[in-house]
Amino acid sequence: MFLFKGKQSPVLGIDISSTSVKLLELSRAGGGFRVENHAVEPLPQNAITEKAISDVEAVGETIRKAVKRAGTKTKHCAMAVNGSAVITKIITMPAGLKDEEMEAQIELEADQYIPYALEEVNLDFEVLGPTEGNADTVDVLLAASRRENIDLRVAAAESAGLTTKVMDIEAYAVENAFSLLVNQVPNEGHVKTVALADIGATMTSLNVISNRKLIYTREQPFGGRQLTDEIMQRYGLSYEQAGLAKIQGGLPDDYVRDVLNPFKQTIAQQVSRFLQFFYSASQHAVVDQIILAGGCASIPGIDSTIEELLGVTTIIANPFSRMSLASRVNPKDLGSDAPSLMVACGLALRSFD
Repeated sequence: MFLFKGKQSPVLGIDISSTSVKLLELSRAGGGFRVENHAVEPLPQNAITEKAISDVEAVGETIRKAVKRAGTKTKHCAMAVNGSAVITKIITMPAGLKDEEMEAQIELEADQYIPYALEEVNLDFEVLGPTEGNADTVDVLLAASRRENIDLRVAAAESAGLTTKVMDIEAYAVENAFSLLVNQVPNEGHVKTVALADIGATMTSLNVISNRKLIYTREQPFGGRQLTDEIMQRYGLSYEQAGLAKIQGGLPDDYVRDVLNPFKQTIAQQVSRFLQFFYSASQHAVVDQIILAGGCASIPGIDSTIEELLGVTTIIANPFSRMSLASRVNPKDLGSDAPSLMVACGLALRSFD
């Protein structure tokens, strides 16, 4: 199973997060893309534990429901593993090698870079380009993940009647989807540094893209479930009731002042903390823009809260702003889900590599 390469027949982008399965299908439309189908289906509690699949049958059933809800007939999919489940390293290799020659040489040398027995991992590589200052070598991104991380996702897709054609890495799927946001970025991302903060239910990831290339990624436990838990405790609701109330409204008058606004401040502080980690690990001292993704990006006013605290222009991710929509796609639903579909979008774009 490849981590980067795959057959470029149409594929469904399927993102398995900690709380839901997100499905997206794209097609070519003129010089751009069209959204053919999309669906977001909630996962049962405990189907995912710390971003690892703990109940393959439950995840497979949720994928099946998402496929049915979307109404798609496509049977191939692209999926991704999260960054903490992948080891990546940039190595140099002689220039001019064919793929088969490079693959053979990397397999011979891989045990230098991978701390697991090779029979326990899926391994892949992608040539990034010539090594700076040396025309005789190329930089190669080497990626490896333990087989169980791949196999559990493939098994869940198979139980839903799908065949996995591409296995990607979430951060690189986000980088792929970023190409659809460059019209919203200063200088279209050239010689600019953009921080893309994906704030999900239980996990937040920061991907920093400089001059249109991914240069930094970090994950940390934090997300919208903390808001759900606070609603449960304060108002005596079940988890399901709190989740619905958070989305649909109907909470007491003090909710915005005493619960939502402090949580927005907490998100802003978390984003600031992530950026401090990035600054300390790189030669960068500023970012030119922040793009918010994930379910928490849909919280009203979260962009202005972060912009005010950090002094950095902040926008909400919408990779579909310039896409046409098939007649069966509900524009309101897609717009609401758009910030949380960055990984699924990057995966769906693999149809056109």
